[in-house]
Amino acid sequence: MARFHDLTVTDVHKTIRDAVVVTLKPVNGGDFEFTQGQYLTFRYDFDGTEVRRSYSICAGLDDGLLQVGIKKVDGGAFSTWANENLKPGDVVQAMSPMGNFFTPLDPSQGKNYLGFAGGSGITPVLSILKTVLAREPNSTFTLVYANRGVNTIMFREELEDLKNRYMGRLTLIHILESDAQEIDLFTGRVDREKCAALFEHWIDIASVDTAFICGPEPMMHAISDSLRSHGLRDDQIKFELFKSGQPGRLKRKAAAQGAAAAKATQASVIMDGTARTFTMDRDQSVLEAALEHAMDAPFACKAGVCSTCRCKLIEGEVEMIANHALEDYEVAQGFILSCQSYPLTDKIVVDYDH
Repeated sequence: MARFHDLTVTDVHKTIRDAVVVTLKPVNGGDFEFTQGQYLTFRYDFDGTEVRRSYSICAGLDDGLLQVGIKKVDGGAFSTWANENLKPGDVVQAMSPMGNFFTPLDPSQGKNYLGFAGGSGITPVLSILKTVLAREPNSTFTLVYANRGVNTIMFREELEDLKNRYMGRLTLIHILESDAQEIDLFTGRVDREKCAALFEHWIDIASVDTAFICGPEPMMHAISDSLRSHGLRDDQIKFELFKSGQPGRLKRKAAAQGAAAAKATQASVIMDGTARTFTMDRDQSVLEAALEHAMDAPFACKAGVCSTCRCKLIEGEVEMIANHALEDYEVAQGFILSCQSYPLTDKIVVDYDH
């Protein structure tokens, strides 16, 4: 199920001091057609330890390229390696593109899109922005891009070029935390008050059809709350979370933990059309149990953020202790994040093939 494909690195270049744009080409013609806003999950072996990380595609559908942006983070083994060692000619491994951070496009429609990005959260938003402007000639896009300062703005020149190319259709607003700007509103952090001021003076929120948000979790919550309070519905707001404030397993609810004590669950896991049944402890996640029983279940972050481990609960009940990736309608249809889901019943059946 978790099929990785070889990709040749054809180019690596800096977009800012601590971030690179990596251009990739499938070695054996793997399925790497993508939809704007999707991501790739990479794996790399560091001295016998496999590390998986997901990075968003920053290219538009009409760029003719497969590119990801990778920002170096403190203590990040993969991001540090990619920034310091990756070079043209290297071969890396990645799963096919995944993710639902997009809306269908139609060349005949004219919509008003709003994007909020913080730091490296620009990568999927850039892919969406470029594709919308190229494929929906009657649509507009307003991007609010938050950074610490001018020198931390990823894709700065490319964004300015796009603004000039799509004059009147792309509005670009930079919010800088530490660098002063001519307009005071554009200095500081993006919070609910900043959003309210933007909606009052710069952005006609009533005309917005869809809003995309990608960045740090606190910023995303503040923006989404403000969007809702100004009239946008949940189905008009799309999220992509890069880092969770809860990166590991959360403490389970006491009642559920007590009820599950000393009990086991019979789990049937369907993958690639084949079902495998085994007994698992209730203090294990579905993903942990599948991996323990030598199943090649897909995963990346193990924090409920990336949705790589998404599967469908066919029978039984689970407690999903964190969800930063699935939409409400997906949960209502029975989809779960297996890395965050723990059995509550004597039997569960999950299907990774949906």
